[in-house]
Amino acid sequence: MTRNIIAILRGITPPEACAMTDALIGAGITKIEVPLNSPDPFDSIAMMIEHAGTRATIGAGTVLSVKNVERLASIGARMVVSPDANPDVIAATKAAGMLSYPGVFTATECFAALRAGADGLKFFPAFKLGLDGFKALKAVLPTEAETFAVGGVGPDDFLVWKNAGITGFGMGSSLYHPGITADQMEVHAAATVAAYDKAFADG
Repeated sequence: MTRNIIAILRGITPPEACAMTDALIGAGITKIEVPLNSPDPFDSIAMMIEHAGTRATIGAGTVLSVKNVERLASIGARMVVSPDANPDVIAATKAAGMLSYPGVFTATECFAALRAGADGLKFFPAFKLGLDGFKALKAVLPTEAETFAVGGVGPDDFLVWKNAGITGFGMGSSLYHPGITADQMEVHAAATVAAYDKAFADG
């Protein structure tokens, strides 16, 4: 089963990258981002890509420039996630054959991102937008648009957001924070997957 969960490993370091990748894949999470404000992020991403092969879709978060998109493409990244909806970053991501998930909060940002070629919309910070705000935006978005709730949304919230029309989630500190072990993260990831599977089965 392919789950629309993006693991956000902010702060990860290269020595732990492969073990954390295995822990996530083992639990059933196969979309993994390393934010570029982590220590040596390109090294971690390159190691994870080589280690995981086709088992996971690995890329970067907090991507703010075309230059960074080009560097990610050169090391084989497959996904670019941003906190904003920069059309130049989106266009460069798609030109390089990678998935594009820009951050949005308003209708203007949503449609600008989709017109630029985004594969999905990252609603950030989701807890500030809230369910009512998301429902209002969802009503005018194309029905096929992928939508991710990111920021302040945890496993206990999956069902209500799913029922509001969200198609995926980005999970950060509830999965990983600096100092956690791979075994601990695998426990968190397994609980996240169980909550996701239940929400999408119950919906």
